[in-house]
Amino acid sequence: MSLDQLRSFLKEMQNDELLKDEVLSSSTADDVALIALRKGYEFSGDELLRFSGKKVGRITVQKKRCARRI
Repeated sequence: MSLDQLRSFLKEMQNDELLKDEVLSSSTADDVALIALRKGYEFSGDELLRFSGKKVGRITVQKKRCARRI
């Protein structure tokens, strides 16, 4: 894994509102990895999940929690 790639993507995301909105509306970590790949960054969804809880600049990587409907 290239932590540098992931960190660079997160830094770009904090300065690009459209990219941030696209990432935040993604359903899975793999979706985020595909968005990053289109921007020239290479990391997997699993690698992104392992980065959970870490902070880069103003961005903290967190897993989304889905509310269950009963």
